[in-house]
Amino acid sequence: MTKTKLLVARHLPKTPMQKIYDNFDIVDIAKDSLTDEQVIAAAQGCQGILVGSALRKDLIDKLPDSIKIFSTMSVGFDHIDVAAANARGIIVCNTPSVLDNATAEIALLCMLGAARGANWGHTQVATGQWGKPGSTAPLGIDVTGKKVAILGMGRIGRAFAKLARGLSMEVHYYNRSRLSADLEQGAIYHETLEKLLPHAQFLSIHAGLTPDTKHILDAKAIELMPDGAVLINTSRGDLVVDDAVIGALKSGKFFAAGLDVFSNEPNLNPEYMTLDNVFMLPHVGSATIETRDAMGGRAADNLIEFFNGNDPISVIEL
Repeated sequence: MTKTKLLVARHLPKTPMQKIYDNFDIVDIAKDSLTDEQVIAAAQGCQGILVGSALRKDLIDKLPDSIKIFSTMSVGFDHIDVAAANARGIIVCNTPSVLDNATAEIALLCMLGAARGANWGHTQVATGQWGKPGSTAPLGIDVTGKKVAILGMGRIGRAFAKLARGLSMEVHYYNRSRLSADLEQGAIYHETLEKLLPHAQFLSIHAGLTPDTKHILDAKAIELMPDGAVLINTSRGDLVVDDAVIGALKSGKFFAAGLDVFSNEPNLNPEYMTLDNVFMLPHVGSATIETRDAMGGRAADNLIEFFNGNDPISVIEL
């Protein structure tokens, strides 16, 4: 039986990648740095793409008519022009739900790391400055019992809220629509971001990046937050305005920030690296063995189900 031809622009973890080898005739460009023209040439005769880097409208519009599906090993899909794909009859699949807990754990780590000065403390120990004159530690702030505001109460936001409740935090949230009582679990809903932010002793961002949410946390929004607030972002760097966040960190408007994502990563704004009150990670929200295997499995299964004549598990709908 002839296998379906698949363009592989990224490799999955070992076990789910074996599913790809077993089920498809692959054209492997995952380790290549190709021009758009070379990608288009490689895609000839392929019926799907296991997505690697960005798929913009100008590239999507030039892909062969044989392409019917994109599958990305991520929950975010801002690197794919889904509207352009759908206009050509190409469905786009992602990997939601399997990374909720791992990303929520990183948000918790970022919150605690920021509040307790983990960046400063690690530097003191790692550079041999611990206990030397002038190395007195700055005081952190308590987390237990404080108010946490969650921007975006989807699956990851709710998983983070569950962890925050373990610290007796009072959970507030803003979402496009109010959750049902069983999903709210006592969290306090605010109809607008402007009404949420005054409660944000801690603000944890869990929204997707869309034209409506890009730069949603700007200088005007930050001014609505309490003085000495802590920012946590494990979603997408472009949800915040870097200059506004950095200004708030320097002025004391923000006590600290815990960030796993950045605009233009990995080439983040160098000002962040000059600040002691930023706890930073290199976008590792889903970076556990179990979670990456599950994400890869979902990305592979989306393709397998589609070409077996079934509905993919996770189709992005705009």
